[in-house]
Amino acid sequence: MSFFTEMTWQNWIRNIIDIGIVSYIIYKLILLVRGTRAVQLIKGILLLVCTWAISTWFDLYTLKWLMNQMFTFGVVTIIIIFQPELRRALEQLGRGKLFARTSSLDRDQVNERIMELIKAVQHMSKRRIGALIVFERHTGLNELIESGIKMESRISSELLINMFTPNTPLHDGAVIIRGSQIMAAACYLPLSENPFISKELGTRHRAAIGVSEVTDAVSVVVSEETGQVTLAVGGMIVRDIKEESLISKLFEELTQQNGQASKTKSKFPFRKKKEGEANG
Repeated sequence: MSFFTEMTWQNWIRNIIDIGIVSYIIYKLILLVRGTRAVQLIKGILLLVCTWAISTWFDLYTLKWLMNQMFTFGVVTIIIIFQPELRRALEQLGRGKLFARTSSLDRDQVNERIMELIKAVQHMSKRRIGALIVFERHTGLNELIESGIKMESRISSELLINMFTPNTPLHDGAVIIRGSQIMAAACYLPLSENPFISKELGTRHRAAIGVSEVTDAVSVVVSEETGQVTLAVGGMIVRDIKEESLISKLFEELTQQNGQASKTKSKFPFRKKKEGEANG
């Protein structure tokens, strides 16, 4: 009698539940590290595992010995490297958030937060108040959020204006928005290292480009010198974007389906680049 015929329906149900729970845990762990540097570290670990498998398959003695030595201390190394992610997972588990259902915004909610942003941007642009606002999309920005001051407040134009008012504690750095919440203010963002960026652009614009290069976030910048509004997506920017275009593009980007690839390059109405200038 074969293995499958010996299994009872209770065993089948038990196995299905077992596989389902493990799959869900793995899925939530992937969401936890998505958008962090841990993703690149995981790729490195997978490469080492593949190298070990090849060395074992072809009986490459020296390479196999080297891989075995690395794996001997691998557990301790992983704990050290992934310490921030492990800490975050335990904190979320303690708050009951690790297995919380991810909520998605409908079109009305997206429109509401865009309108709050537009009102704030209009106010700051007229008064030449510098600002940098980042919308999180599919790629998590947990590491960047932790670099700033936690807010977790409902998005409103008044709050955004107050945050970026000069000489206030939170006016430096970026504001990061997730869903309908302002998650943190005064956040540090990675600066773009693109050597072709115009010298006219300051730290805010370089940070907006930088975060859009390494994630799928959408950034809005208000220039302190000119009052011009800039939109950054996918490592590219549109400077001095008009209100209607900004609303249209933000709505398009923020209402995309989960997992749907951005079509920024084909739809984004970039202006022609001047000589010696790229990405803005």
